Amino acid sequence: MRMKPVNIDYQGLLNLDIMELPTSCVVIICEGKAKISELPAFAETKITTHQGKVTRVKWDEGEVF
Repeated sequence: MRMKPVNIDYQGLLNLDIMELPTSCVVIICEGKAKISELPAFAETKITTHQGKVTRVKWDEGEVF
């Protein structure tokens, strides 16, 4: 899986060290859960929601010719 869970502490705080993050990434937070993923070099990333909740994250990757 491309998306990796991110820990949220008991106080509800999300702690990320920006020095350890990829150059370009996306963090998605929904219903008390957080996940992170590095963005590919050439792709279209779609985040699908239903009734205000994230249901799917889809990558359509390509390559420069």
